[in-house]
Amino acid sequence: MAGEKILVVDDNEQSLELIHDILEAHGYLVYKATSGEEALKLVKEDRPDLILMDIQLPVMDGVTATRKIKEDPANRDIPVLAITAYALRGDEEKIITAGFNGYISKPISTKELPKTVAAALKRKTT
Repeated sequence: MAGEKILVVDDNEQSLELIHDILEAHGYLVYKATSGEEALKLVKEDRPDLILMDIQLPVMDGVTATRKIKEDPANRDIPVLAITAYALRGDEEKIITAGFNGYISKPISTKELPKTVAAALKRKTT
């Protein structure tokens, strides 16, 4: 399936553009935010089907932004995948405990990203 709305939140412009380009090439409608605050605003304005959230963001980190998004009952079912360069043993459990539905490790794999996104969207609908 394609055409789903995906919000990508990352303060690294190169990562943001790479993820945007990969997902757009696979038929997704992608919009971008560079901060947790901007992500909260965009979720309220145009509810996405999936959020890819960088953990390391200035001012409001990705964990805090995800917690705030999930606090709203209208947004609890939006899957949020963490984007992190810190995917070490045990980190997946910490990320899931923090409210994320999974994670994508950096550097971004151009082959794996579309598969991971499709799987997250499929789990949402089943």
